[in-house]
Amino acid sequence: MNNIPPLTALRCFEAAARLGGVTLAARELHVTHSAVSQQIRILEDTMGVALFVREARGLRLTEEGRLYALEIRSALRDIANATLLAQTRPQESELVIATLPSFALHWLLPRLSSFRERHPYYRVRLQTSLEIQDMRHGLADISIRMGQGHWPGLAQKELFSDELLIVAAPHFNEGQFPRSAEEVMACPLIRSTDAPWTDWCRAANVREPENVSGLFANDSNIVLGAVLLGQGIALERRTLVADAIARGELVQITDIHVPYPYPYWLVWQQREVLSVKQTHFMEWIGAEVKRYLDRAA
Repeated sequence: MNNIPPLTALRCFEAAARLGGVTLAARELHVTHSAVSQQIRILEDTMGVALFVREARGLRLTEEGRLYALEIRSALRDIANATLLAQTRPQESELVIATLPSFALHWLLPRLSSFRERHPYYRVRLQTSLEIQDMRHGLADISIRMGQGHWPGLAQKELFSDELLIVAAPHFNEGQFPRSAEEVMACPLIRSTDAPWTDWCRAANVREPENVSGLFANDSNIVLGAVLLGQGIALERRTLVADAIARGELVQITDIHVPYPYPYWLVWQQREVLSVKQTHFMEWIGAEVKRYLDRAA
């Protein structure tokens, strides 16, 4: 790689090409006008190619300069991304867990203190997102996902299945809760995009309304927040509401519950041998899942 020009010269050239002049490039890079001009000349001398035409009004890119600027911009972006990946990749003493915000808040977080007590030498970092996070770059040690599995190129182990039940705040409708499935459907419904009512309505032998007004949200945290405010009732995963029901913050409406179609999975990069921290976490969460399922039975 002896033919790679100096990085400083490349940054000055790319900025000048993108911004249309040396003055703006100098301002962005926090250097002087003459420093940028000098670096561009160094680059042209090193390459033996004219990248700019000097005119009375300033610099104008040559065709070679225009094409070169596009390539250099892409290369600098790759360098920036590679640097970010290196900075954010978990260290040996750090355990990074990627999962959904709702599962992290309502199921994982209340139990995580026992893992930290058992393994105090790890710095635990929760990385939450509504989007499926790409595990191939190694930005997380392990992920907890919902789905049907079969994610290509990743190792995976099913944790457990969930179910859907209807909940309300104790003060909803002044404590007068619906007593039948028909009365449930007549209540203000707060809907989550990942918890369809179709299966529940079928189990309750009621028709699902075709045109439903009310509140819709793509995050179960928002749905449960609205329920806690008494704005309506919701069909939600047991994992998200079980602790709140036990604390008296939510009330289960009707005994009718249905399976949730997407189990929880542990997902990690495919390797021949698990790291020690991955093994520690998998052993811990396996015991926590068993305790949770035994209590829910």
